[in-house]
Amino acid sequence: MATVVVAAGILLGTSGCNLFAPQATTIHYDASDGVSGNVGNLAVRNAMLITADGENANLVVHVVNNGDDDIDLLVQYEGVDEKVSKSIQVEANSTTEIGLPGGQSVGVESLNASAGSLFPVFFQYGDLTGIELLVPVLDGTLNEYSTLVPTPSPTPTPQPAETETPATEAPAEPTATPEATTAP
Repeated sequence: MATVVVAAGILLGTSGCNLFAPQATTIHYDASDGVSGNVGNLAVRNAMLITADGENANLVVHVVNNGDDDIDLLVQYEGVDEKVSKSIQVEANSTTEIGLPGGQSVGVESLNASAGSLFPVFFQYGDLTGIELLVPVLDGTLNEYSTLVPTPSPTPTPQPAETETPATEAPAEPTATPEATTAP
């Protein structure tokens, strides 16, 4: 009996903290600058907006589809004048990277949010209730984000309008002029 009491004392003494205190490693947190959330079979991971001017941004996000069907993810946000909806195709049982060089991109126009602020973006698909994430707005100051800043669209150089050149007549043949004579 004494052995059982000693064993129980050692067990409680060595595991007491775990019985009463939550383990920090079991609590989810976003290890990077972005935010995450779940919608049905989709896991939205590390979502952030990268901007240079606070008006146009690049949505950078990883979307994990844990389901067996391709999904058309709807991304919505409030622009300056209206609600804007964009679509992202996410293949079944895969991770889709959005906003990275060479991949799919979702440009966010009329952002009106400066770096350091949070901007609400809504993610939804099918008839499931979506999730609104307060996505951090960052700029290209940090090296790891400098290649993700959207480049401004080139403005077309105005071309001169073609106009008809009026036809000109050939110059007239010179006529002989009388030579001046000098008086004797």
